Amino acid sequence: ILLPKCVDFYGYVPNHWFMGGEPIPDIIEVQDLEKKFGDIIAVDKISFTVKKGEVFGFLGPNGAGKTSTMKIIACVSPRTSGTLRVFGMDPDTHPAEIKLRLGVVPQETNLDPDFTCFGNLFTYSRYFDIPPDIAHQRAEELLAFVQLQEKKDVTVEKLSGGMKRRLILARALVNNPDLLILDEPTIGLDPQARHLIWERLKMLQAQGNTIVLTTHYLEEAARLCDRLVIMDNGKILVEGSPPDLVEQYVGKEIVEVEKTEEVLSCLVGKNIPFEVIGDTVQIATGSSREVVRTLFDHCSPHKVLTRPATLEDVFLKLTGRKLRE
Repeated sequence: ILLPKCVDFYGYVPNHWFMGGEPIPDIIEVQDLEKKFGDIIAVDKISFTVKKGEVFGFLGPNGAGKTSTMKIIACVSPRTSGTLRVFGMDPDTHPAEIKLRLGVVPQETNLDPDFTCFGNLFTYSRYFDIPPDIAHQRAEELLAFVQLQEKKDVTVEKLSGGMKRRLILARALVNNPDLLILDEPTIGLDPQARHLIWERLKMLQAQGNTIVLTTHYLEEAARLCDRLVIMDNGKILVEGSPPDLVEQYVGKEIVEVEKTEEVLSCLVGKNIPFEVIGDTVQIATGSSREVVRTLFDHCSPHKVLTRPATLEDVFLKLTGRKLRE
């Protein structure tokens, strides 16, 4: 569906892919990045890199600094201080060159309501000076890619929310980008639409795309991301692959038992670390078998459940359970 990543719309090979035989650098390089809005520090001297061909995620509660970081990378918000390179270029001095190689899926729906699905893609392609015949072909291919062929001539206002998100993803691919920036790409979607977008993103990664995304769906992050960071209050708390973060900060399994005074005093007496969440006691462990045996032999539990530890457990442990506005 998509052109090879080393060939542009006109069929020639851009010089930036060869660099004299040297290894291609990281797609994104960030060092001590800071963003202030008056006295408010939205991004607090964070550092990270994104490698070519990986899916890199940003997790965090509302106000953590995720979207502010994404807007800086996408060349729509200037940084206050720090070093940033996208494709080896500084967004402050080369925003146009960077934007030509970006595809952006914003959090809000910003399709043109005056156009059909096809019209949105074809018109958007003209911003990149794509010849009309190629733009026409690409619009057709992308509608098929997101399974909207039957809605080709339907106006945006008649689409469901899931269809609009899929069309926004298609629009982000019009210029055959090297880097996709996705801010909550599946927000508000039903499970079927969400899984379809997951499949499409994995296909894009297999074709060589680099993807940076934010999401509040922890399952989505665990399924899609090769690496991710968890942010809070503008800072990066941890960075790593989802399985490594789960094992490092929680363990392999979670044992859940109903909270009673007998269970609590027993766990304290056995020096077993636990966390009380409502009327449930959670015990993170590398092996649930020994914990469950101890509970039944000494603590007289009413009911015990075991489950694999997840990225959500890591997220809540690091950022807390208090609601954020």
